[in-house]
Amino acid sequence: MREPRRSPRVLGRARGKGIIWFEKWSNVFEWALRSRSGSRAERRTHLIIASTALEYASQEQSRSSLEGEPGDQRMISYYELHRLVCRFANVLKARGWKAGDRAVLYMPMVPELPVAMLACARLGILHSVVFGGFSAEALSVRIQDLEATIVITADGGWRRGREIRLKDTVDEALKECPTVRDVIVYRRTGSEIPMQQGRDLWWHELDKDVSDVCPAEPLDAEHPLYVLYTSGTTGKPKGIQHTTGGYLLGCVTTMKWVFDLHEEDTYWCTADIGG
Repeated sequence: MREPRRSPRVLGRARGKGIIWFEKWSNVFEWALRSRSGSRAERRTHLIIASTALEYASQEQSRSSLEGEPGDQRMISYYELHRLVCRFANVLKARGWKAGDRAVLYMPMVPELPVAMLACARLGILHSVVFGGFSAEALSVRIQDLEATIVITADGGWRRGREIRLKDTVDEALKECPTVRDVIVYRRTGSEIPMQQGRDLWWHELDKDVSDVCPAEPLDAEHPLYVLYTSGTTGKPKGIQHTTGGYLLGCVTTMKWVFDLHEEDTYWCTADIGG
């Protein structure tokens, strides 16, 4: 452990070996510090990020589980998660979305939320998850700041025993968001909601005839992965951008060195995604 602490290059090489890359790096990173007048630090990398390790998960490998507030339960293997991610990535591709586009995800805590996140990552679509309890104004501010062109949401969800009508909030927020072209809606509660023709689309209808196969896009390691906004309690929310290679390396390192996770372990997180 001493050598990686002394040299981040050693750490990058050591942890990078646990990740599958389309093309092996030629340099872990370069760092150049300019003069103090108008200076800023620059970091450049020539890594190419690989496809998700979901490709290599077997049908019997560890599963993701959900127990919803109404009492519904779902168990999803990594194999099945990979299939769902590929299908939704193909939905996005069929709608013309590609690397460099920007999406906002405003959903309840259902497996389709990480499915949408991973599908965006698979295609190189910069995305931001907005907590499903935020108001229309808070959602609108984040859509505008990101200049998102697609919103992925649900008809609603449940929280503390009552239904939260997420699509109604999206409709209100989009009154001030002219950049949004598509709103993809996952059916969760089954409540009747308004659907704007030409803009609003049902997830399950788009998913009907798509393929289970969708190769991941090769991306530069510095390609933007996602933006997470601050709460905005002390002013306008500030977006913090994470890059594809750096964030993946950070996740792998954290899971191995901080949580010491192994294949037989179960990782339980109580936090809301984006919360």
